[in-house]
Amino acid sequence: MGYTSPREIQQKTLARIYGGQDLISIGPEGCGKTTTYVLAVLSKLGYSSEGVPRVLILAPTKEHVLEVVSRFEELSKNKQLSIVGLYAAPGVEAQLNALADGADIVVATPDRARAIYLKLGLNLNRIELFIVDDADQIVKQGLQLQVAELANSITKCQRLVFAEVMHDKLEKMIRPFMETAVLIEVEEIGEARMETYPQVLYHLPNFGTKLNLLNLFMQDAELFTKTVAFVNTRQTAEKIYKTLQNRQDTMVGMLNSWSIEFKGFTSVAEFKTSEDARILIVADENVAAEELQQIPFLIHFELPQTKEVFIERVTKADGAETENMAITFATDLELTLVKRIEQAVGKKILLGELPEGLVIAQERKFVEVDAKPTLKNKAILPAAGEAFHQKKPENAKNYNYSSGQKAKMNNKRKH
Repeated sequence: MGYTSPREIQQKTLARIYGGQDLISIGPEGCGKTTTYVLAVLSKLGYSSEGVPRVLILAPTKEHVLEVVSRFEELSKNKQLSIVGLYAAPGVEAQLNALADGADIVVATPDRARAIYLKLGLNLNRIELFIVDDADQIVKQGLQLQVAELANSITKCQRLVFAEVMHDKLEKMIRPFMETAVLIEVEEIGEARMETYPQVLYHLPNFGTKLNLLNLFMQDAELFTKTVAFVNTRQTAEKIYKTLQNRQDTMVGMLNSWSIEFKGFTSVAEFKTSEDARILIVADENVAAEELQQIPFLIHFELPQTKEVFIERVTKADGAETENMAITFATDLELTLVKRIEQAVGKKILLGELPEGLVIAQERKFVEVDAKPTLKNKAILPAAGEAFHQKKPENAKNYNYSSGQKAKMNNKRKH
């Protein structure tokens, strides 16, 4: 397959995996994470096939599941090993039948694995190796609960987590079942491949803090004379527009405005020549790199869907003499794309210190509504047909098993 020597991540992790150690491995896209654990799994299982799942691998999407299954088929010479993929598809009968026929390795998305487990179709009693691949993408999709439930349903096994970046939300997901794990990080940044504008990254906790930081920057009218702010949706653009207009007398404009409520410009050139406007909001519009020259600040309030769009915006034209600076606001969920951009460009983005006076917005939490209180003076009488005597202690039901525990108790089948 073209491998002449182990990659750096394989040199640092394979011996530890063979030794049975729990591991958190952080490395960029394409560094060899998938091949690492595929080789480790094949080595651990050897040529024995028991027909009961001994390895469970969680991946974020159907495409990723199929990619992992394909890699197993490429690297495994043992045709007795059975590999089953579980992912969203019409009906679950075919996947249940495949598990019932016998599976040594199960590769699944967290939501489908949990659904089949609760149907008593996925046996986790013999799992020896539990692997979470692209864990940062799983967090981005909001599948933390499913991962935690599956991890807690496995009594004892070796656990491996692979991700491109480590952040607070990912740490919160894996902390309960990876307390004793070793963290190994691989950073593969090659030589600079292109010349970009000077870049600064601000790592922020949430959307509200992004708004506060942008407003803080815009208060300095002498420095931020002309700024273009990139966002992904019209809803975000409208929120920024209204926030800046309400908080200060900053002239804000939209590129190709879709409502008479918002001041609009038909082109970046028109914005440049405007004497009043200081910030132009661009909502998922294709803007040529040449149009962005001679604009002092390019702020990515939200990162675009692909790294290519970002790189095109911040790439410095050959021979261009411009003072542009590219500023990026990123939350935990956007750090993965930041790492991919750094890999593609060939250099790290400077991490900026948060300025004094920045208000950190609080995370919104859903508060459970309390049950309607009973009237204090109203006597509580037993319902018709109820006994007036107290239940015996041995007859009292004071437990409530979780769905995972019930599945374990009722799991009497082998498959």
